[in-house]
Amino acid sequence: MKSPNTHRGAALLILAFSFMFLIIAGRFLYIETTATVEGVDLEKWAKDVRTSSYEIDAKRGKIFDKNGMVLAYDRPMYRLYAIVDPDYTTNPKEPNHVTDIEKTASTLAPLLDMEANEMAEIMETGKENERFQVEFGSNGREISQEKMEEIKELELSGIEFEEEAKRYYPNGLFASHVIGFARSEDGKISGVTGIEKQMEKYLQEKKGSIKYERDKYGTKLLDPNQVMTEPDNGEDVHLTIDQKIQTFLEDAMSQVDEQYSPEKIMAAVMDPDTGEILAMSNRPSYNPNDIGNVQNWYNDLISYPFEPGSTMKIFTWAAAIEDGAYSGNELFQSGTYKVTENSQSIGDHNNGEGWGKISYDEGFQRSSNVAASKLVYEKLGPTKFRKYLSAFNLTDKSGIDLPGELTGRVVYERPIEQITTGFGQGSTFTPMQLMTAATSIANDGKIMQPYMLSEITSSETGEVLKEGKPEVLGEPISEDTAEKVRDLMGEVVTSENGTGQSFKLDDYSLAGKTGTAQINKPGGGYMSGRENYVFSFMGMAPKDDPELLMYVAVKQPDLEPTELGSEPVSYITRTVMENSLHYLDIQPDKDEDNSVSQQKLPDVKDMSSNEAEAKLKETFSSVEMIGNGERVVDILPAPGTKVLKNQRIMVITDEPEMPDLTGYSLRDVHRFAEYFNLNIETMGNGYVISQGITEGSKIKEDGYLVVELSPPNTE
Repeated sequence: MKSPNTHRGAALLILAFSFMFLIIAGRFLYIETTATVEGVDLEKWAKDVRTSSYEIDAKRGKIFDKNGMVLAYDRPMYRLYAIVDPDYTTNPKEPNHVTDIEKTASTLAPLLDMEANEMAEIMETGKENERFQVEFGSNGREISQEKMEEIKELELSGIEFEEEAKRYYPNGLFASHVIGFARSEDGKISGVTGIEKQMEKYLQEKKGSIKYERDKYGTKLLDPNQVMTEPDNGEDVHLTIDQKIQTFLEDAMSQVDEQYSPEKIMAAVMDPDTGEILAMSNRPSYNPNDIGNVQNWYNDLISYPFEPGSTMKIFTWAAAIEDGAYSGNELFQSGTYKVTENSQSIGDHNNGEGWGKISYDEGFQRSSNVAASKLVYEKLGPTKFRKYLSAFNLTDKSGIDLPGELTGRVVYERPIEQITTGFGQGSTFTPMQLMTAATSIANDGKIMQPYMLSEITSSETGEVLKEGKPEVLGEPISEDTAEKVRDLMGEVVTSENGTGQSFKLDDYSLAGKTGTAQINKPGGGYMSGRENYVFSFMGMAPKDDPELLMYVAVKQPDLEPTELGSEPVSYITRTVMENSLHYLDIQPDKDEDNSVSQQKLPDVKDMSSNEAEAKLKETFSSVEMIGNGERVVDILPAPGTKVLKNQRIMVITDEPEMPDLTGYSLRDVHRFAEYFNLNIETMGNGYVISQGITEGSKIKEDGYLVVELSPPNTE
């Protein structure tokens, strides 16, 4: 007979099992009806498990020079990985994982420059830790297409590749501080410096994606619920940099760098009519394809303020001439100068000896500090000169479209600081600030904002999305003052008293100003020694109608005992200027006897058209009659202007018609459009190849003229 306790135990067990059954059954019923477990949507979870998702690559925009040469683009590279999960296969009959680790490692190791045992250990560890795949560090990344194809031919089971884009710069250190570089991180390329950073929002690509449902073997289902997001490639950026002129500059700087081992070289070439930067470079430089050992990250042209030295005198003389406070023939005592008897003495650069009593014109040729001091303090006055510094934009950033621009500091409290600023000491400026101010001298009084962006175009359609255009920042001086300053700068190069004689060009007149800037030393004062200076030159050519503006500075070159600090500077200037002007097809303005072939335009207004044309053609080789009228109403440039013998002269008749503008320079087109009050839109650079208003059409005031330009000698 069973004990009553046995019945009670059995009843309790039945109750317990019944309760557990109800709980489990209830749980299943809950899952059945809600399709969730602890907040997890099982339907969504199952869908995620059987859904494959892949990124679709997009390409970062390319960077071009102004003539269409590629400066930066995405280069396909490959990342190698090994699948070590023994359960993975896309085909039940053929495994897709690494089946023989030792053999795979010994085969791959020499190709990846690794040790076989190291590779084998990585794969074994990954397998033991139940990882799906393993990678091999930097040795397995950035594999070229050639090597990838070589490895694929080995048909190693489980070895796969993923394509990745790497930013590539085909010209190495060419304009590297301008272009900058972009870095790839987690499959995304981002600009770090230069144009790559400045134009990031245009260059940046957006990857696409594709999602679909598959079976356990990875095969797409018949109804895969596919969702696709299209990739969006970055836009293309076209710079104002001209590959040919940049190459002239890079080659000349490399030669000086090798020969003189200076601490720094800074140089740039600008079109002063527009503000376009045609070339820009620094030393030390770097190759953006290999940034492991960069000595100088900074673009010194825009981020290195320093005391410029005597190139500053360009603006001191310009201010005095514009203000009417200047008489070039007036004499002054050179040598030393004091504002008051107790003030610090200012000396000329020949140890304060000076050259006796000389004119202010000669003072500019000889780069007299005393002349500059007297102009600032006695002729202009410090208050007026300070206003001119602002008018020349020397107190502001240039606004160039590059990242990291700095501005110098005007030190101008005490009288000694006011006069030293006039000859380039105490106050600091960047080279780009100086070049921006100098456009007013080269461009008949107008300051042009420097810029690097020519245009942004769609990488898909080529449509122009944004365009860089000339912008006038101010007009601190008149056209007449600008011409007088260029004449003074020309004498610096041609006069026997000039400090720039070594800068003479063979075929072109050059206006320029030398600079020898002292370098501050720690603790105060300036460094001593004949090499411890920043030697510089600001030049423009041809002198009377500058097509190029150039600045060069060389800091602390190693000089031979017989060499002057201006020699490395003049080598770069002469080489780049001469070659660039010939490349741009600018006609030489010097005769065989090395004199400048320029003449003043006679006044032919109110003459008959035939008479005026005949008179002008006696001296000038390019005379253009605008219209078929019988009498002349005006000429461009204006009568009395000094022009080159081969410069285009437009004779406006009393019945003007639209001429054939083919071959016109940008300056000619602007001169023509300004005279007839036409709105103008230009496409490209160089010389006109097509025009929007038909030749022979009546010229309508406020009309809209579109011209397309192309560089000379391009296919």
